[in-house]
Amino acid sequence: MRTVFRIFLFLHITLSIVAQAPPEPLRAKPNPGEGVWAFLRRHNLPPSQYLETFKSLNDGKFSPNGGLLAHHWYTLPASETSWEEPLFGKDNQTLKLTDNELKGAVFYLVSGHGGPDPGAIGHYGEQRLYEDEYAYDITLRLAKNLMQKGAKVHLIVQDQNDGIRSRQFLSPDTDETVDGQTIPLNQMDRLKQRSETINQLSKKEPAPYQRCIEIHLDSRSKKKQMDVFFYYHEGSKSGKNMAETIRKTLDANYKKHQPNRGFSGTVSSRNLYMLKNTRPVAVFIELGNIRNFRDQQRFVLESNRQALANWLSDGIVVDYKNTK
Repeated sequence: MRTVFRIFLFLHITLSIVAQAPPEPLRAKPNPGEGVWAFLRRHNLPPSQYLETFKSLNDGKFSPNGGLLAHHWYTLPASETSWEEPLFGKDNQTLKLTDNELKGAVFYLVSGHGGPDPGAIGHYGEQRLYEDEYAYDITLRLAKNLMQKGAKVHLIVQDQNDGIRSRQFLSPDTDETVDGQTIPLNQMDRLKQRSETINQLSKKEPAPYQRCIEIHLDSRSKKKQMDVFFYYHEGSKSGKNMAETIRKTLDANYKKHQPNRGFSGTVSSRNLYMLKNTRPVAVFIELGNIRNFRDQQRFVLESNRQALANWLSDGIVVDYKNTK
């Protein structure tokens, strides 16, 4: 399976997958009497650009007056750390490590439906909105955010042609795959394919923090406007904590950017197959009602799709930090 990884082609069109994570950050010790600014300059990192990131990466490693501690190792901000991920599309395939807030975290991102199943379908004028296409685009954006924060991400559903798209109306297709395999039409077979793929990957990952995030768009009455809402498995305390943390983060972002709007997203338990049968802690996210005109603005506008991915990323970072 090709996740967020580099692919090497062998004879007979055989693919061997090697995990590609962001390169390990550089670490260094200060010289005797060396201050923060001199330390950064010695490593070709302009303090005006990298000081705050440096402090964040090394929180707790400074003297009371903010100086460097002798004989301590310090993590250096990434200056030119970048790599390619063609799955995100030509215009988005170059990734740059922005920080290491999620270093050590492993995510399994699942966009709902795909292959022969488009999921829910909404109508926007004469245009049709397909759940699987919008869920996939937002999932890719979320994956890119998490990777650039140092996380390892497994994209469970993949489309080799689409990438991150800027258009309002995303054309449907049926060529999405899971683990390089065709997605079955039968719903139960489809869910088993995804959960088994996640569980096999999870067994190979030693990381204690592993999370499965499934992204969908709901379908209700056209009149029913809905905020983003979350499901977790009733037996999963960690799943509940993560869902509530992301919900609170979205609430805070709406209060900041749209103070008069309000936010009514909910968190509740549900005995869904993917929540019950995945080995990692799982959270199921419904991004809104694909049939409601106001909710549709959340999906058809690229800036809103990106904002959703950004705010979800913010909540995930908080959850990860809360587990440390």
